[in-house]
Amino acid sequence: MKNKKLLGAIAISGALALALAGCASGSGNNGGGDDGGEKVETKAADYNPQPRENLKEGGEVNFEINEVPEQLNAFNSDASADTARLWYYYMPQLLLVTPEGEVQKNDAYLDEYEIGEADGNTTVTFTFTDEAHFNDGTDMDWTAIDATWKANRSYDEGFNPNATDGYKQITSVEQGDSAKTAVVTFDGVYAWPSMAFLTGGVLNPKHADVETFNNAYIGNLNAEWGAGPYTVDEFDANAGFVSFKPNPEWWGNAPLLDKVTFTALEDDAAINAFKNGEIDQVEAGSEERLKQVEDVDGAVVRRAQQTAKTVLMVDGDKPQFEDVNVRKAFFMGVNIDQQKQIAWNGLGYEEEPAGSLNMYSFQDGWKDAFGEAGLKYDVEAAKKLLDDAGWVEGDDGIREKDGVKFSVVYPIFSNSPVQEALAKSLQAQQKELGIDLQVEVRASADFSDDFTSKNWDIFGLRFTDSDPFGPAWMCQIYCSDSGLNLSATGTADIDKQIADEVESQKDSESWTKAAMDLEPKIIEETWGVIPLYNGPSIYVVQEGLANLTPEPYVGLDLFGVTPVENLGWEK
Repeated sequence: MKNKKLLGAIAISGALALALAGCASGSGNNGGGDDGGEKVETKAADYNPQPRENLKEGGEVNFEINEVPEQLNAFNSDASADTARLWYYYMPQLLLVTPEGEVQKNDAYLDEYEIGEADGNTTVTFTFTDEAHFNDGTDMDWTAIDATWKANRSYDEGFNPNATDGYKQITSVEQGDSAKTAVVTFDGVYAWPSMAFLTGGVLNPKHADVETFNNAYIGNLNAEWGAGPYTVDEFDANAGFVSFKPNPEWWGNAPLLDKVTFTALEDDAAINAFKNGEIDQVEAGSEERLKQVEDVDGAVVRRAQQTAKTVLMVDGDKPQFEDVNVRKAFFMGVNIDQQKQIAWNGLGYEEEPAGSLNMYSFQDGWKDAFGEAGLKYDVEAAKKLLDDAGWVEGDDGIREKDGVKFSVVYPIFSNSPVQEALAKSLQAQQKELGIDLQVEVRASADFSDDFTSKNWDIFGLRFTDSDPFGPAWMCQIYCSDSGLNLSATGTADIDKQIADEVESQKDSESWTKAAMDLEPKIIEETWGVIPLYNGPSIYVVQEGLANLTPEPYVGLDLFGVTPVENLGWEK
């Protein structure tokens, strides 16, 4: 999945993912001081790391999931963070990441992972272990690296990748001293060589043609193309259920568990399932959810910094939002502080303004790009922008232009009281501007399809990050062909600015500075999506469960990616 993902809705090649903007998805402030609660410590990571010798063999772990997405190829643009969660339990984890973001090879798959330089070009050398192979018997060698690159380097060859960042900078993948070695060469010096192949692993060469890549994983996990400590046991898309069992083809450290299950559950059902002992971990990112489960026998509350941004997106293709100043007015009518108070009431959490879609406030180089671009809560200024754009208030207080009412649809995919309160708050804020915001409650299982089909005028979701290289994925957020940002506000000129001013930089510090300098300028031109807040990841977990959230994208381990075979129960 790219570096960023829609939690609950989109892609997986290395950066961002899409996710449901559930109450737990955007939990994080102390309620703006209204709750009178004390600040509660939120660690950078809180996943109960334990060495294997401290854990017992056997047992089962049961997790909730938002949905079993239709697209189950985590490299595909229509995949989601939920796709990635499932993918990592039966697909290769070539590279592992510490919570702080340090990348290292997974010794089960790689004898060598080396970043170098040749003739002025950055190179990365992968040498697979002799034992490494896919479940169908295909050897894991340089052709897997080559196939993964070719499927993710461009949108122009028919593939529908999650992101081309990192891959599009590669000029060749060649066999090294033997078929087990792949030498990857970038075009010149590249600032983020660890980015490619980090999150999704590698593709089985047998599924790297256009038709297979785009369509073979629709409603199908294709376990025979996998490679890892677990393989698929049961799969029932209609019931929203997937289970994994130890893989007889696996050559590394044996998985500690006999079974890992994922069940798609709505918010209330997940809470009840945890209370009844049917799942072993549940998101509890609101005071209301936390109070329901924190006193369950054997339960432990774990709090970590979340690597996700809850965002609001508008569809610039819709007639109401065609004008950039109207989009800006809409966002200036959003009282973010009030949204935080509702989402985080009683949680005892504080943070800086989100400020950027590229970085987090706890990262070096971050700045409040949206503040610099002019984002602030200012009802009068927003009304003037709407007046100037020709949207006139009617007798009912709702604006209209050319016979079209300013009425827009905002779906939410949760039955949580907090989500309902957040939606009603936004509805009231926009009514003050003369905008009729219609809230529609939909099933969480519809999240991915509704987002990708643009069955909405305004959408609330999370952008989740798989790694700490946010600026490296700037194109995934702001380029005109992004499958993550469906606001239809990107342009060819912005694509060129990112390529010329940011992607031309040769080291990560210069790249980061260039990205943060450019972001406010892009915002001023687009106003398609804004971050509301980041927040903590708060889960209530059965005591003794260790090495939690080993898959990428938002968990309890910050930017960590750890071996799934080490998930287990303490002795």
